Amino acid sequence: MAETRHDYDLVVVGSGAAGLAAAVTAAYHGLSVAVVEKDPVLGGATAWSGGWMWTPLNPLARAAGIREDAETVRTYLRHELGERYAPCKIDAFLAGAPAMVAFFHDETALQFADGNAIPDIHGDTPGAGSGGRSVIAAPFDARALDSATLEKLRKTMPETAFLGMPIQAGADLMAFLTMTRSLRSAWHVTKRFSRHLLDLARYGRAMQLVNGVALVGRLAHSADALGVETRVASPAKRLIREGKRVCGVVVDAPAGEVTLTARRGVVLASGGFPWDVARRRELFPRTPTGEEHWPLPPPAASGDGLRLGESVGGVVDTSLYSPAAWAPVSVVPYKDGHVGHFPHIIDRGKPGLIGVLKSGQRFVNEAHGYYDYVDAMVKAVPEGEEICSWLVCTHRFQRRYGLGITRPAPVPFKHWIKMGYLKRGRSLRELAEACDIDAAGLERTVAAYNAHARHGEDPEFGRGSTLYNRKQGDPAHHPNPCVAPLDEGPFYAIKVVPGCFGTFAGLKTNAHAQVLDAEGEPVAGLYAAGTDMASIMGGHYPAGGINLGPAMTFGYLAGLHVASQPQPSFDADTPSETAAHE
Repeated sequence: MAETRHDYDLVVVGSGAAGLAAAVTAAYHGLSVAVVEKDPVLGGATAWSGGWMWTPLNPLARAAGIREDAETVRTYLRHELGERYAPCKIDAFLAGAPAMVAFFHDETALQFADGNAIPDIHGDTPGAGSGGRSVIAAPFDARALDSATLEKLRKTMPETAFLGMPIQAGADLMAFLTMTRSLRSAWHVTKRFSRHLLDLARYGRAMQLVNGVALVGRLAHSADALGVETRVASPAKRLIREGKRVCGVVVDAPAGEVTLTARRGVVLASGGFPWDVARRRELFPRTPTGEEHWPLPPPAASGDGLRLGESVGGVVDTSLYSPAAWAPVSVVPYKDGHVGHFPHIIDRGKPGLIGVLKSGQRFVNEAHGYYDYVDAMVKAVPEGEEICSWLVCTHRFQRRYGLGITRPAPVPFKHWIKMGYLKRGRSLRELAEACDIDAAGLERTVAAYNAHARHGEDPEFGRGSTLYNRKQGDPAHHPNPCVAPLDEGPFYAIKVVPGCFGTFAGLKTNAHAQVLDAEGEPVAGLYAAGTDMASIMGGHYPAGGINLGPAMTFGYLAGLHVASQPQPSFDADTPSETAAHE
């Protein structure tokens, strides 16, 4: 007979970075923990992400000699977040992030690599960092996992992998982009891909993991070592309360409903609401039906955590500048009729590409952040028109860098033209007609752009003017790594529409990740982290990794609080918000 009840200290709803961070932290401190996951695989949106975490003041940066005080980071965030800057939660994050990195790096299988060369997105904002504020999970050999956990581990997002093989931004990606021009790069790619083919033959999946799937793999490995029980295909249906305290979850397991009691509490970390059409219709701009959007997380991220929190008095914060972490997305058609979603993160900063509206006009510095691109697109498209833009490039650009899901040389790409994903024109006018862009507008825009681009300049939008811009460009291209003319056909274009990496609007919480009710009091026994928790960035996007960095940090803080462990505090040279203003 199937078990109908099981007792734990902590139950975590969701198996992405936030949920697994909470589970591992609590289990390390001696609690019995269960993680329940709606999907049949672990990892949520984290496994499909780039895996970068914004963690200012982290110990990897300090070990490399990058030492800054918390007040510098606060200065940046105050300017970026404006009236939505919340000192208490920002302070908890700035104290918790370095402690979180140290804990996982020293005590678990989660090892990190630094992002010390990655600048903040808005380099002209006071307090912006030129590096040292990011980390990523170190590459992970999935053979370290036991067979049951390996079978439950989500694979990399198909659109961002190459034949199932994840590729990490940085030196790994650069080798793939330059494999036809560098013997060293060709050797790197040959080794990586040969190993991948062997893993496919033996295991049926990629085993040399990088990016978000490496983060999930390392967290899952740590959870296994600490006795955390992971239950997949087990969506949470309702919370259990005794008096006013949350003390368990009822899940719809494959064999029927199961009651999981939680003596210490429940953490909601189910991935926000990117696939909740009704809430999208309510909160997303220019989304009258809720369907005018292409989210990147898996469809299981459909608002379960928010509804569970609301059912016991929790409140969803909808006052943020933006309800979601925007990303420009192209819709990828497949021969079997289904569609995929490609996030345009890397290609927009390379030289020889511009983004234009239906009018043929540019509207943004294309090398700025992905969130900035969509934010500008939503504002620039006239009311009543479809919110979209086109990324336009030359044949040379496509063969050198790829565009969207079309890969650079020597990978064939013409089948994407037949599928209608990639548009082609021998001239700009022919391309405009294929895309339903104003041809005269596109020709004028390209002529004006080329006049300056030949000298590596972009006076209209300042492309290549910041450290972040230049990091997205091609360091081998001079004088500006982000600017080159579109001066020789054939030309190509891909239609880009609004998408998101996840949602910002979420349950109101305090500095311990406890869910708050309408009076601002904690709902006893209930926590939220990741995108089930309202973003501490107030709906802004100041740096890459501001989803996963806070997700890991507040998952960690929730785990500490459930286990009655002290919360992290600042070092003597890193004063608290209160002390900084005394």
